[in-house]
This record gives sequence, C-alpha cells and structure tokens, in this order.
Amino acid sequence: MHTYKMSQSISIISLFSAVTNLLVNLVGVWFFRNYARRNLAYRNAEDMNYHSVCLHVIADSIRRIQNAEVLCMGLVSVAVFMLVMPLFKATGGVLLQMAPPSIPSSANEQMFKTDVTEVGETRFWELVPGYLVGSLSLQLKMGVDDQSIRLFVHGLYHDLGVQDFTLQINYV
Repeated sequence: MHTYKMSQSISIISLFSAVTNLLVNLVGVWFFRNYARRNLAYRNAEDMNYHSVCLHVIADSIRRIQNAEVLCMGLVSVAVFMLVMPLFKATGGVLLQMAPPSIPSSANEQMFKTDVTEVGETRFWELVPGYLVGSLSLQLKMGVDDQSIRLFVHGLYHDLGVQDFTLQINYV
C-alpha cells in the first residue's frame, strides 16, 4: 500500500512538472511568435537569435509530448524542420560568406558606361545579417580622372545596401 501511494505521488509530481513546463514553453512561443514565421527576413543578428530561441522552445515543447501517435510526431517533425530551414539557410549564407541576393550581377555592367575597361575580383558577402561588405577591382585607361568613377561606384553599391566597400583601381 505504501509503494502505491508513493508511485501515485511521483505521478502527480511528474504531471505537475510536465504541465508547468508546457505552460512555460507556451509563454516562450507566445513571446517569440514574431520570429517563428516561415519567410523570415533577418535584418540583423538579433533576429536570427530570436528565431533560434523560438525554435528551441517549440522543439522542447514537442519533446515533452510522450504519448502522441507516431504519425503526429512525424507531421510535427516535418513542421519544425520547415521552420528551421530558413534559419539554416541564413546562417549558412553568413558563415560561408555567400554572395547576397541583393547584389545583382548586372551591377558591374553599369560601370562600362564610364571609362572602365575591366571589372575584376568582385566579392560581396554578409558579415552579419543585414551588414553587407564587398571589394572590387577596376581597370581604367591611363590618364582618366578616377574621382568621378570612384564616386559613381561607391554610390552604386551603397544604393544596393553595401555598408563597407573597398575599391582598387589599376591603370592600363
């Protein structure tokens, strides 16, 4: 009889703990709800962190469900996977220093309307979410005043969102 009451007490404590944990996780999901959208655009590193916290809270809540059907868990796992993919894609792009999609390859073509003879060593990447950096090498004809070209190129990439830009000019 004593062991029955003890196991009943442990079950009540476990149930209370599970319900409390679920409530805490629901509050966390409610608090971070704006960052759990599927098509999230990360404007800065803090947005990425908020999204990670929200996904962690959701995954923790799902892990607490122990008696769910295998099918439900599969569907929930797919849903969590779909929420995680934008975060993986964004962080992978930053870590691998991939070219941001906001810099079109056609931007270089505009420079040939000036005295630029060749554009080379073009490199743009996100240092952190929302902070673009880049470098570019230009070849100019000998005797060309490069000041107007420098202003044009800096203005062009500044308008495309590049905050830190290095320009190297060589003469032919």
